[in-house]
Amino acid sequence: MDDRKVALVVGASRGIGRQIAIDLAKNGYAVVVSAKSVSYARSVVPFPPDPNSSQSTISTVEREIVESGGQATAIPVDVRDFASIERLVEQTIQTYGHLDVLVYNSGAIWWASVEDTPMKRFQLMQRVNPEGLYGTVQAALPHLKKYRTGRIVVVSPPIYSRFFRGKTAYAMGKVGMSVLTKGLAMDFQRQGLTEMAITSLWPAVAIESAATQKMTQKNPDEARDLRKATVFSDAVLAILRAPASRVNGQLELDEDFLRNYGGVIDFSKYALVPGSSPRRIMPAELPDLTVREQDDEGKRMDSAKDRSKL
Repeated sequence: MDDRKVALVVGASRGIGRQIAIDLAKNGYAVVVSAKSVSYARSVVPFPPDPNSSQSTISTVEREIVESGGQATAIPVDVRDFASIERLVEQTIQTYGHLDVLVYNSGAIWWASVEDTPMKRFQLMQRVNPEGLYGTVQAALPHLKKYRTGRIVVVSPPIYSRFFRGKTAYAMGKVGMSVLTKGLAMDFQRQGLTEMAITSLWPAVAIESAATQKMTQKNPDEARDLRKATVFSDAVLAILRAPASRVNGQLELDEDFLRNYGGVIDFSKYALVPGSSPRRIMPAELPDLTVREQDDEGKRMDSAKDRSKL
């Protein structure tokens, strides 16, 4: 064990999660690479594999990091199973002794009307998205609180009504994840944990992924509206460098945070197709979720303290 910071990235087998894990390692973190998919990385040819293909697993991501001089450990997890999550966190602590950063990127997706979203699809999304996040946060919190400086980054969107259109079931889970960000941030404030923070992050422009590859295969021009995953990982790193008070409870967009806090002006390097200007898919302005009576807590209730009386 050494004294470097330890980051646990859940949903790190490919795409955005893989890029986050790789860039955290490049920036000195020991990274636990976690997801369901594993493989025998030594047998993968070519290497590294297409980062958005099924050939990319936590095993290949671990190998990529280690062969580049970084420190990484691949630990599989099924976020639908809380016992599996608990084992993941336990193995992380056994391996590195502590935990400083949690990134939750696992996600299930199905965009369709309510009528065309089967119950099994709905249940899968709720288990992987908000329930998986909640379980991972709950298992990791004691370790993140140990030095009162832990950070959490959640891949979930800002809250606004247009997001619900055409994907209600998906939005219910994803917005629920952002509610967790808002609520846990308030817990930190109440508990005086001023150096801890939880932040949600979402792409302002669509990012290349396994899902977008299906679109670009049908219509190659779609690639002109995509960015590389590095824009997202750069935003994650910028959030982790920012003071906790600046990012706690915030629902950020990658481009906006990099511009407003990271000082990035030119985003052309992130375009998947050089010279293209990808279309922004997020609103230019987002609603303020606070109310005039925001600081009025009324009568506090704590079921955890009161449960012995129930």
